[in-house]
Amino acid sequence: MNWKYFLVGVGTGLAGAYAVKEAVSRKDISPEYVLEQAKAAFKKAGPISGSWINMNPENYSRPPIEYKVYRGGISRTLDGVLEQFEFVADAASGTILETNKLL
Repeated sequence: MNWKYFLVGVGTGLAGAYAVKEAVSRKDISPEYVLEQAKAAFKKAGPISGSWINMNPENYSRPPIEYKVYRGGISRTLDGVLEQFEFVADAASGTILETNKLL
């Protein structure tokens, strides 16, 4: 057995294991999934006419806890009046942490 091939095999195996470990350890869920969850929650109160979400998570602090969050928004028309909301959702779980009605 040639030691060169053995060492190349071990190195390749270690590099592959490291790549899989990094891919699995990523804990953020997709922003599309978070937006679908937010839309489902808002649809309970009426139809939605538009929505958006920031695709890059950002840091958010509610002392003493720090979160990585996605920010997004929902708009809807109820009784001919346009309502707009923005939301902040945890990037790890998709839980909506805060909603604000925009004027």
